[in-house]
Amino acid sequence: MNCGLVIIPTYNEIENIESIVRAVFSLHKPFHVLIVDDNSPDKTAEKVKELQNEFAEKLFLEQRQKKAGLGTAYVHGFKWALSHNYEYVFEMDADFSHNPNDLERLYDACHFGGADLAIGSRYVTGVNVVNWPLSRVLLSYFASVYVRMITGMKIMDATAGFICYSKNVLESINLDKIKFIGYAFQIEMKYRAFSKNYNIQEVPVIFTDRTKGQSKMSGSIIKEAIFGVLSLRIKRMFNNL
Repeated sequence: MNCGLVIIPTYNEIENIESIVRAVFSLHKPFHVLIVDDNSPDKTAEKVKELQNEFAEKLFLEQRQKKAGLGTAYVHGFKWALSHNYEYVFEMDADFSHNPNDLERLYDACHFGGADLAIGSRYVTGVNVVNWPLSRVLLSYFASVYVRMITGMKIMDATAGFICYSKNVLESINLDKIKFIGYAFQIEMKYRAFSKNYNIQEVPVIFTDRTKGQSKMSGSIIKEAIFGVLSLRIKRMFNNL
């Protein structure tokens, strides 16, 4: 059985992709990496193919025909990971907002600490965010407050996208029923795990905003998250989650 797969969705990440791949492979823990690229115009996938010559058998690439959203990229990666029998599956951004060194801490929380799902949390020990404007910090923080109020989850960082899933969590969730494609996807995955009574743990991390490339945040993504939480709660009330 393969141990850990780090899924990194990309769209125009040519400035970051080589550095993030090398950072993961420099860790003591021998993680594999799957890049799910949405046909980046900046040739991100071509750079990954170059790196595969150096990192054969541990760097993988799935190319999609068009930009189709973060959630669908991760679902694509989850299915790939399950078909290749990985025990632990990670979500991580390409832009170094998630510190690759923390992958090992998330792994430890699951493998040694009994977690079924470990979250790299910005808010479990205060507000650990660097280089964000105050308006975005407040939006992110109070989004998690809102999620806790609506769903009943006790997770401090419900929109976090730095996560380790154990294989059994992903196997138990019907990935074809995942509805959301933006940041609401992160909430939906946590809520589905929470609804199945999995052990969810938060590991404190420091989140540093990207210094290269462009953010993918948009108004439509925020709107999806706000109204998506309500729809998830209603579905669970009627046993239709």
